[in-house]
Amino acid sequence: MADNANSVNIEKKPYHHGDLRVALIVEGLNMLDEGTAESLSLRELARRVGVSAPSVYRHFPDKEALMTALAQEGLKRLGVSQHEAAEAAGGGKAGFAATGRAYVRFALANPALYRLIFTSPLIAAYRASAGERPEAFDFLLANAGAQVGADPESQTARVAAVEAWALVHGLAMLMLDGQIPADEALIDAVC
Repeated sequence: MADNANSVNIEKKPYHHGDLRVALIVEGLNMLDEGTAESLSLRELARRVGVSAPSVYRHFPDKEALMTALAQEGLKRLGVSQHEAAEAAGGGKAGFAATGRAYVRFALANPALYRLIFTSPLIAAYRASAGERPEAFDFLLANAGAQVGADPESQTARVAAVEAWALVHGLAMLMLDGQIPADEALIDAVC
């Protein structure tokens, strides 16, 4: 993965008596870079990490559990990318716009992971069952609230956050689906 490869801290070498769960996630992310979530196989993942298939099932009882872990890691990496972009732009309105551009660029750099995060019900179901709200959404609410001069938990901030998210998500999907060209100048102009 090009963006935020340091989110899971592991060297890119075959698994040898380290943290197998982390090794499986890292290799799963690598496999997503090469294909789609649907094409990812637990047996192939085990082979690539250098362990037996039953070893994978000790950490992920099924493919859905692995996909949820990959989507969670993807959300973390997206959040890191957006935070870095906001800081680099100096915060404020420029920082808020930079988070939108980072969102679209993350999607384009990580299409299978992005689709897993946002088109699969897995992560939403996990968050709902855990009673959690994604950190990235909290960050979006805080930034949107600051832009419109409202408390981040207010309806005004929520509407501004959803409008901003819908814009960048729609742009990302249009570009990923080939409906419009993945053009850096267009990303800068729209976001």
